[in-house]
Amino acid sequence: MKFQHSLLNEISRSLKNTHKSISVAESVTSGYLQFSFSQMKDASEFYKGGLTAYTLEEKVNLLNVDKTEAEKVDCVSQNIADQMAFNVAKLFNSDWGIAVTGYATPVAESQFKIFAYFTIVFKNKVIVAEKIELDDKTDALNAQIYYAEFILESLNKNLNTQH
Repeated sequence: MKFQHSLLNEISRSLKNTHKSISVAESVTSGYLQFSFSQMKDASEFYKGGLTAYTLEEKVNLLNVDKTEAEKVDCVSQNIADQMAFNVAKLFNSDWGIAVTGYATPVAESQFKIFAYFTIVFKNKVIVAEKIELDDKTDALNAQIYYAEFILESLNKNLNTQH
C-alpha cells in the first residue's frame, strides 16, 4: 500500500493541534485504516486504537451492533456503520470514531456489487455517513485501499470543522 504521506501528515497535525482523539472499527478494510493511523507522526498522542470485526458475531459482541438488523443486512448497511462508529468511539473513549463495513468482492449477498458504508462521528454526532460504490470488476485489494483512502480524505476534510 502506497500512502499519501501529505494526507497522513495533515490528519496527524489536525488531531494533535485540536487535542482530539480517534478510534476505528473496520470490517471490509480489514485493518488498513488502523495501519494508516499507526504510520502517522506522534500517533500515540491521538490514536487510541481500533479493531477489525469481520463477522456478525464479533460486530455484535465487540461493537454492540443490533443482532437482528445485522442478520437482515449481512452486517452491511449505513445504520450498521453508524452503530460501529458510535460504539468504537465509546469503547475507546475517543472524540472521533470511524467505522466501515461492506464488500471488497462481488458476492450474492451484495447482489454482486462492490460497495461499502462508512461513518465518521465526532462527540456522539454523525459528521459523515456515505456509501462508496466501485466497479464490480475492481479487485479486492484495490477496493480495500480505495475505501481506506476515501475515508481518510473525508476525515481530513471534516477535522477542522468540528470543535
